[in-house]
Amino acid sequence: MVCGELLAGVVIVGDAGSALGSLSTVVPGVDYSGRVKLCYLDPPYNTGERFAYYDDRRHSDSWLDELRDNLTAVLPLLAPNASVWLHLDDSEQHRARSVMDEVFGREAFVATVIWQKRLTRDNRTAFSSMHDYIHVYAPDGPRAWKRVRNGVSDDGAFANPDDDPRGPWRSAPMTVQSGHATRSQFYTVVTPTGAHHEPPPGRCWTYTAERLAQLDMEGRVYWPRGGNGKPRLKRYQNESGGLAPFTVWGAAEVGDTSSAKKALLRQFPDRPAFDTPKPLALLERIVEIATDPGELVLDFYLGSGTTAVAAQRLGRPWLGVEKSSEVVEAFVLPRLQAAYNDGARAGFGISRP
Repeated sequence: MVCGELLAGVVIVGDAGSALGSLSTVVPGVDYSGRVKLCYLDPPYNTGERFAYYDDRRHSDSWLDELRDNLTAVLPLLAPNASVWLHLDDSEQHRARSVMDEVFGREAFVATVIWQKRLTRDNRTAFSSMHDYIHVYAPDGPRAWKRVRNGVSDDGAFANPDDDPRGPWRSAPMTVQSGHATRSQFYTVVTPTGAHHEPPPGRCWTYTAERLAQLDMEGRVYWPRGGNGKPRLKRYQNESGGLAPFTVWGAAEVGDTSSAKKALLRQFPDRPAFDTPKPLALLERIVEIATDPGELVLDFYLGSGTTAVAAQRLGRPWLGVEKSSEVVEAFVLPRLQAAYNDGARAGFGISRP
């Protein structure tokens, strides 16, 4: 290994707080300062329950103090354009967000993603909870982070009915809300057939008349209804940079807890199911949005290892910390080995601080 070069993956068995403070000794010759592009955290939710692989009962103040300490320890590891995703349920998420405001600043808040974690109803409770929260923060702020984050896959229908040499396309309206418009965006559009159109009430044309004429000369304007309709912009498939992610992610898109448990049971039929696994599709979406290939992913509540598997499959180096050596031996290492067998066989290290 070249000094300073990131390993494909490192598993650290130990407490998150001590591990984050001793990375230079855990992985000699590698400086992780300012290199983490995505930090995904799925800590114990403090639900008051006891699970097979961990005890989820803490005094709220103690739980929040530990979260604050760990988030503070992460700060020097984050790249300038990094993001931190904290995954919780209703037990502590509202208090945890206040801690994130304290550590990263209120202006770093980007969004809260709602993940549909279950499809079945629980009639034992006053309300049947079916979702978790994922709070997304970016130290640089949401506007700067938007420029580096990736959009989700654009699976809309593209076609090429006019044999456009630029390839398949679909059309989009050429009007926007008029609240911040200039006077040059209000005018009468005359179509190729001579029809006249004004912008709809409360809206204006996206482009000035001069820019619309230029786009039309370039063949980038679609005139529906045989040339009588309002102009629409041709958006080409090969120019699509992905769509802005929604804040609600359904189980049909990224899986739910039940599907994640079933996947683990298929892989480990002779072991008790991990209590709170996250589906691989959920973590792959997060990794794809927040990073590009080659950028470092950190998860210091690694659990059954889904974040590491997702990062490995997508070509991102990763760093995982898990307190329980039993969980690492029973789930994390076998899952990683299977991922390496399926794809790139880059080496990874395991360390116990």
